[in-house]
Amino acid sequence: MSKPRVCVLRAPGTNCDIETAHAFELAGGEAERLHLFRLLENPALLDDFQILCIPGGFSYGDDVGAGVIFSRHLRGKLNDAMQAFRSSEKLILGICNGFQVILKAGLLQSTTVDEQRLTLTWNNSGRYVDRWVRLKTASSKCVFLRDIDELDVPIAHAEGRIAVKDQSVLEGLRTGDQMALCYWGADAEEQVANGRGVTEVSLLPEPVNPNGSVCNLAGLCDETGRVLGLMPHPERFLFATQHPQWTRLGLSGEGAGLKLFQNAVDWFA
Repeated sequence: MSKPRVCVLRAPGTNCDIETAHAFELAGGEAERLHLFRLLENPALLDDFQILCIPGGFSYGDDVGAGVIFSRHLRGKLNDAMQAFRSSEKLILGICNGFQVILKAGLLQSTTVDEQRLTLTWNNSGRYVDRWVRLKTASSKCVFLRDIDELDVPIAHAEGRIAVKDQSVLEGLRTGDQMALCYWGADAEEQVANGRGVTEVSLLPEPVNPNGSVCNLAGLCDETGRVLGLMPHPERFLFATQHPQWTRLGLSGEGAGLKLFQNAVDWFA
């Protein structure tokens, strides 16, 4: 079977497109780094791809808010093409700035997810944070997270806190199994051992939860499980030697982040 084609869509300010394309190539996909302006000229180009990924970076310098300008292009002239892609059994991934973009572009939109009721905003610390974190998979339906229970990955963002308008949004996300990933640590494990659900763990402190996201959320998927947005960077852990404690932990071979891209490629096998 032919390799699934991956569109890694970049814009002015995107700076993680090369390693993201490399991740998909390592996983067996055929990745192309496509500039947003080319797609604006010809939205039909998107028809040639099975996977769409918006990578990390600082699109348009985050000048009026992280991912805002990029998202307005997707929600404007490209809206029909994006919604057609989303509804055609294909996959969409947004990483860090890409998560901000797809959320604000309505590509995660459902009965519970829209930018009037749920958003990504400034970290509680009010500053940029760059460190490694532990994640726990909380959704059983997300294509990208199949057979992934926990993993270490780096984060690097200033506007990564998931905030909701009211409690009903959280209940809708739980009911729809859309809480994809949570920040994780020993205290969370203890609470789960005492009967709490993964997404019901009390708010974890820094540095475990690096931004103060509600329910310790690090990522969300849509109701189909085929669209995923996450703040951490799995493309920065493709090889064991990228982990800051790889010698102490005795890691070798592939990094845990590669599995997420492998799952996407294998979906089309």
